[in-house]
Amino acid sequence: QVQLVESGGGLVQPGGSLRLSCAASGSIGTINAMGWYRQALGKQRELVATIISGRITNAAESVKGRFIISTDNAKNTVYLQMNSLKPEDTAVYYCNLITTYAYRRFEYWGQGTQVTVSS
Repeated sequence: QVQLVESGGGLVQPGGSLRLSCAASGSIGTINAMGWYRQALGKQRELVATIISGRITNAAESVKGRFIISTDNAKNTVYLQMNSLKPEDTAVYYCNLITTYAYRRFEYWGQGTQVTVSS
């Protein structure tokens, strides 16, 4: 069993910054990808940013130049540094983990953390 614990969401003014963290624990196996998705009210969940095989970064065009994704492999933790936040970044942010364990692929989701950008 794998657990994902997210932290760092909250309310911030436009132009402000937040840092999200997601720590994975349990029988993880090999991490194939770790990253963040978000879902705004009334919209579909979308990719924010992800790191594949520990080195390939994929990010949505809307966050490039503002958000930075990074990992601490020793702690099985992924971070999302969000700068120059805009009201349209308001959403529930979900941590996503894809692993291989005992030759099988698994995908896990965090419980979600609310990010609200408003003055």
